Amino acid sequence: MAKAEETHHASRITSQLSISVVLPAYNEEENVGQAVRSVLEVMEPLTPDYEVIVVDDGSRDRTSEVVEELAKSYPQVRLIRHEVNRGYGGALNSGFQAATRELIFFTSSDNQYDVAEVKKLLPHIETTELVIGYRAKRQDPFIRRFFAWGWTTLVNLLFGYVSRDIDCAFKLFKREVVSQVPITSKGAMIDTEFLVGAKRRGFSITEVPVSHFPRLAGEQTGANIRVILRAFRDLFRFRLQLWREAD
Repeated sequence: MAKAEETHHASRITSQLSISVVLPAYNEEENVGQAVRSVLEVMEPLTPDYEVIVVDDGSRDRTSEVVEELAKSYPQVRLIRHEVNRGYGGALNSGFQAATRELIFFTSSDNQYDVAEVKKLLPHIETTELVIGYRAKRQDPFIRRFFAWGWTTLVNLLFGYVSRDIDCAFKLFKREVVSQVPITSKGAMIDTEFLVGAKRRGFSITEVPVSHFPRLAGEQTGANIRVILRAFRDLFRFRLQLWREAD
């Protein structure tokens, strides 16, 4: 595609863009302000029809206060606060259910992704229902990369090919997908449940490489052994549930 055609194509997409951006956050007071500002900087020139939904999942720090201060200056910013921690899946699901725009995009609030790369996903949403990123070069400690490889391999064995990077927190999809794919997971299983559910209902999925950066502030929770064990427990329960439904 010639450069002029690419520009025209991108302009046509963004002129019709209606998008909710969901940012789950747990104890991210050092990161969430920059994360929200990055989203605002990217979305403002793309479309007037957007919202930024931050879900504070029971943080014990000033995450909510930081978001509330930004919301005073930017009416597009909305805060949803869980009084107690519900888990990553619970936070995302709250954001999905609160979303009011035609498209939903979610990413993490730890600034490990370049929000501007949502523009790489947008052209594909015209021909597919879900556009999901995969980390071209993951910048996490070895133990997290090892667990992620094992998890993705296992999921693809149990359900058939789903994704090369299931838990990549950089996904764009049409809101109709959420309305048709039930989500029950409260933890790290949510990406698997969501993608497998979408696949089983005939929704198409396109994968796009995205950048990934080291975490510079705050603490990761994904490598917590309790989180990992709960995810494996939920995974096998989900697999058994689908087998029962197929009988």
